[in-house]
Amino acid sequence: MSGPIRRVVVAGHGIAGLTAAHALRESGFDGELTIVGDEPHAAYSRPALSKALLLDGRDPASHELPKATHGARELLGVRVTGLDVERRLVTLDDGAALPYDRLVIATGARARRLSGLPEELTLRGLDDALVLRDRLAGSPSVVVAGGGPLGMEIASACLAAGCRVTLVSQGAPLIGHLGPYLAGVFGAAARERGLTVVETGAARIERGTAGVRVVLEDGAVVEADLVVAAAGDVPNTEWLAGTGLAADGVVRVDARGLVRPGIAAVGDLAAFPTPYGPRRVPLWNSAIEQAKVAAAALVRGDEAPPLRFQPYFWTEQFGLSLKAVGHLPVRGEPEYVEGEPGGPGLMRWARDDGSGTAVALNHRVPIPRLRRAAA
Repeated sequence: MSGPIRRVVVAGHGIAGLTAAHALRESGFDGELTIVGDEPHAAYSRPALSKALLLDGRDPASHELPKATHGARELLGVRVTGLDVERRLVTLDDGAALPYDRLVIATGARARRLSGLPEELTLRGLDDALVLRDRLAGSPSVVVAGGGPLGMEIASACLAAGCRVTLVSQGAPLIGHLGPYLAGVFGAAARERGLTVVETGAARIERGTAGVRVVLEDGAVVEADLVVAAAGDVPNTEWLAGTGLAADGVVRVDARGLVRPGIAAVGDLAAFPTPYGPRRVPLWNSAIEQAKVAAAALVRGDEAPPLRFQPYFWTEQFGLSLKAVGHLPVRGEPEYVEGEPGGPGLMRWARDDGSGTAVALNHRVPIPRLRRAAA
């Protein structure tokens, strides 16, 4: 797509959309910039929702981000409903249509639900977190359905709030995300702090006589005052139906984040090239790095550098803090670069392709050094 760039629309107001807007300005775009977001709130830190924000006594502004400086027109509390690629129009649920010369698709993902019941809680947005925090004030019993990082962080926060907590997990918690060694460390810490773990296959949420409950694969039932589902996410691509831009629930992009000339996709719905094939990497820093590269490509074309992505993941739960650079999960035993086996330290796993994954567990390591350890 050639021609002057007078108008850019960013569909999505999470960290991917916010970063794209700032990066467009930094790349020299000084035209009309419009950001559309379906939440009424200013952009915020999503990782903080399952950590500091859920815990009483922590900074209530822990999720807030610095004030935006991109100077865009922000349409908040408005949802995108369609896209006409030929006419270059984004349609909104209030009936408006936004023309564009360049488009950033950054509508992210939503929580995957295990039922259609309103009593099933999820944690994806700020309003979800505020509702859950209020519900935890009375120290109810809680069942968390999902043994990934989000489910474990929620379970940790619920325990810290004085709740009795059961985690229902497909297999050992975190094993599919971190690998056996690290999953074992976190599982032991969780049980030590009082978490009850129930391993199962498929599970479902249904309404029982005393409220909602989780039904396990073998028919056994786990009940509590609150049921929170943390069963993954679903990319928000429905509004792209008929455009040819989305397939199998994702938007595949090139190494610069472009779906086609003039249209970029970034964040949780974008599958970009990796050494292991096209993948979604729904992590905070992934969204930021994708957005920077894609914004530059929209303005500068092939002169913009491609994405060179090194995954960064972090979590805090059950008294443990983990920061990891490199691809997860990891297999086998680590090499301890600093510290002693079984304790805090800096660990490294080597991969067959020559790359590595470095993990700091309860160990202060500057991120640049962690990246060097993974190289």
